[in-house]
Amino acid sequence: MKESKIMTLHPNGKQGVNILERRYEVIKNFILTNLKKYPEINFDALTDMALKELSDSFDGKVVWYMVTVKLDLEARKFIERVPKTSPHKLRLTKNK
Repeated sequence: MKESKIMTLHPNGKQGVNILERRYEVIKNFILTNLKKYPEINFDALTDMALKELSDSFDGKVVWYMVTVKLDLEARKFIERVPKTSPHKLRLTKNK
């Protein structure tokens, strides 16, 4: 059976990528769950947490999927970068 895919979006209007929906959902849920726990979090710290929690069970490159899904969630206005943070921090948007 063919697995369903999702075409990701990019916040700068660049071409997204086609990825397996089940992988997208795992990473999306990880990002959103942790942004509910930590109102603002450094993206590198979030990625490190994902590596620790997901590496054993996730059948893809965790870091690549974190970047790809993070950009998609930014484009869909679920999350946003905190202005003037370096390295950049993320937070949930107020309209979601």
